[in-house]
Amino acid sequence: MSHNAPVRVPDMHAFDTLIDARSPAEFALDHVPGAINCPVLDDEERRIVGTLYKQQGAFEARRVGGAMVAANLARHLRERFADRPAHWKPLVYCWRGGLRSGSMVTWLRLVGWDAQQLAGGYKSFRRHVISQIDALCPRLDLRVICGATGSAKTRVLQALAAQGEQVLDLEEAACHKGSLLGGLPGVPQPSQKNFETQIATRMEGFDLARPVYVEGESPRIGKLSLPLTLVARMREAPVIEVAATPPARLAYLLRDYAYLGDEREVLATQLGKLKEMQGKETVARWQEWALAGELAPLFEELMSLHYDPHYQRSQERHFRAWGERRSVEAQDLDEAGIESLAGRIRAL
Repeated sequence: MSHNAPVRVPDMHAFDTLIDARSPAEFALDHVPGAINCPVLDDEERRIVGTLYKQQGAFEARRVGGAMVAANLARHLRERFADRPAHWKPLVYCWRGGLRSGSMVTWLRLVGWDAQQLAGGYKSFRRHVISQIDALCPRLDLRVICGATGSAKTRVLQALAAQGEQVLDLEEAACHKGSLLGGLPGVPQPSQKNFETQIATRMEGFDLARPVYVEGESPRIGKLSLPLTLVARMREAPVIEVAATPPARLAYLLRDYAYLGDEREVLATQLGKLKEMQGKETVARWQEWALAGELAPLFEELMSLHYDPHYQRSQERHFRAWGERRSVEAQDLDEAGIESLAGRIRAL
């Protein structure tokens, strides 16, 4: 049984299991991809220990906390780790690589497993995520896919991926469709940190010699912000525009946002945010349509009065290469139309 030097982030893949010893709330906010959560203190216990530390000092906090940690470790040994073989090699981390992961590593090693601790804990992983994004973004051979609302850009990205191309799907990572109505019903967006973790993980898998397709996003998707180095890279990258006809876009939007017909109140409330830009009368008409589930006239006007007038201006503002963009025409955005679009984009 060797107790090696503390393990660094790039060497994490050498272990059988990655264990996050932090509380469930910390784990939910963000964690190393693939880690399992085996808390040594749950959220409530962590709060109690923190309060004791402030009010009565470190010794009292450790005495009470130590008993909780021991009880939780006993449970993990009985349940989560019961079937692990003698040659199991777990890597454990907590927030800073301190007491919580240290106590778990000690117990696992006493059993006879070759457990190790991640140096610096989650904080060192977080620094790794940020430095990876900053290092990889300038080296990506990005191709930005633009198109007015309803151009099926996300579906085109998915079709490119299915045809073997490298794709960075930011809206998928953000659990959001990027527009005013883009929140997915019942699906909360991840934390900013987790969003960045997903981006870094995807980038690490890219072959930098091949192009990477990305949708032309503004710097925010819902409540999340894109990393600044990624925004800068997207601003300079060549642009491919999906030029779909208005009827094709309307038909696509009615399919893609069909679920809003069941979310009528939510939809009407969201539309209320447009009063300053569009005027009370227009928005009142839109809200009536929303509440009646009349999506076709609503989307038609949203396109012509809200989305399209701003589209050209915002693209010029966000993408330096907008003037030299290449366009791919689309008469139809059904499955076959999207497949064909993806093929023509690859051929450019």
